[in-house]
Amino acid sequence: EVQLVESGGGLVQAGGSLRLSCAASGFTFDDYTIGWFRQAPGKEREGVSCISSSDGSTYYADSVKGRFTISSDNAKNTVYLQMTSLKPEDTAIYYCAADPMDRLCLPTFGSWGQGTQVTVSS
Repeated sequence: EVQLVESGGGLVQAGGSLRLSCAASGFTFDDYTIGWFRQAPGKEREGVSCISSSDGSTYYADSVKGRFTISSDNAKNTVYLQMTSLKPEDTAIYYCAADPMDRLCLPTFGSWGQGTQVTVSS
């Protein structure tokens, strides 16, 4: 059974930083694409950043390029999202997701975590 557990969310002031972690289990980590998605109140879920565990290729949404960095520790089956220069508009529930197919970082991934709240105050 695929399990994804997010951690690291919280409340931070604008300009601050947070690091989210996604601990994965129940599947062959190297064969999957792992993504971070977010959903703000009243908005659709959107892809923030994705990484292929097999070749390390990455994708970033334009809104986070230069501020967020995704990385993967295959030995720990964990994917991280380092978020810097946070803005109030980054406030959302952040979800980790996994899929064996390349989903172009669209929210159509097959397996999802429960999410972690990130709140950025102005």
